[in-house]
Amino acid sequence: MAIIRKKIWPKWFKIMKEEKRNAELRLADFNIKTGDILLLEEWDQKKKEYTGKLLRKRVKKVTKLDLLDFYTAKDLKKFGCYLIEF
Repeated sequence: MAIIRKKIWPKWFKIMKEEKRNAELRLADFNIKTGDILLLEEWDQKKKEYTGKLLRKRVKKVTKLDLLDFYTAKDLKKFGCYLIEF
């Protein structure tokens, strides 16, 4: 089991904290698998700093996707995408 830290913007942090969302789409530029812990650290993109808020989610399922709608073709070809379910 690995512990992976990732930034999350306040809007999405709030939705995730309220349990209105149980999945996260991320560029697959890191290794993650079922059973890992994803630590989502709230990041204020305007101030360019962490807020100190943190969510801890255990990964139930990882699906690697190829989505040109969210990322550049160059990055998708290099990394692919993950759909991480909690």
